[in-house]
Amino acid sequence: MSSSDKNFTGSIPEVYDDFLVPLIFETYARDMAQRVAEIAPNAVLETAAGSGVVTRALAPLLAPDTRYVVSDLNPPMLARAEQKQPPDPRLEWQQADAMALPFADQVFDTVCCQFGVMFLPDKPQGFREAWRVLREGGQFIFNVWDHISENEFAQSVTETAAGFFPDDPPQFLPRTPHGYHDTQSIVAALKGAGFTTVSAQTITSQSQAEGPHVPAIAYCQGTPLRNELEQRQSGSLEKITKAATSDIERRFGSGPVSAKIQGQVFSATR
Repeated sequence: MSSSDKNFTGSIPEVYDDFLVPLIFETYARDMAQRVAEIAPNAVLETAAGSGVVTRALAPLLAPDTRYVVSDLNPPMLARAEQKQPPDPRLEWQQADAMALPFADQVFDTVCCQFGVMFLPDKPQGFREAWRVLREGGQFIFNVWDHISENEFAQSVTETAAGFFPDDPPQFLPRTPHGYHDTQSIVAALKGAGFTTVSAQTITSQSQAEGPHVPAIAYCQGTPLRNELEQRQSGSLEKITKAATSDIERRFGSGPVSAKIQGQVFSATR
């Protein structure tokens, strides 16, 4: 993973929340929220909360006395999440590294993480930290994106960008968001961290947008792919976003567009 892969700064949080969240994250956030709510936890920790799509889906489903700590490594993303969330005395906002959580042992019933595990430089350490802060019998619920070939808009944008830099193609999307999906190795890492029972489920859905410009903007400008494009050539961001729009239109149509997305959800019990 490149050091720039975790760099969600500048205008990325706003574009991410306005374009990428409704495009690919909301369906999985509702699924995550339902899974956590069914546990009826007294204390929840969300790691890598991003701009708060799970927080907005989960908070209304929790009991009035639930403690809900929302954390992220990136302060601009966490600020965006807090800004978008209605006032709620149950919520605590905490800048935190999922690999070195600033919480005592065994204080949460549930730890949840939506599409954040892939960004951890040391994933087993992140799993050990989730295990550490969970109470006996607590659950760690997280999801990851499947291989980029199962996520059509992401693959299309990656192919477009590669055409501009064939000798050094930008690889953020296949390298990081879509780079950690082998079920057997993930289950083994969770059990190595101390979790006893681990389950995995593949969830396939459709990513829908009002036009081909939406996924082009979402991926080119609302993710750290933007950093790779701007570092390679000044002025390339708008040019590649426009080309990605044309390529998506050619493949998926000029009006409302729809494409396959696929991820895996894991549930691990301490």
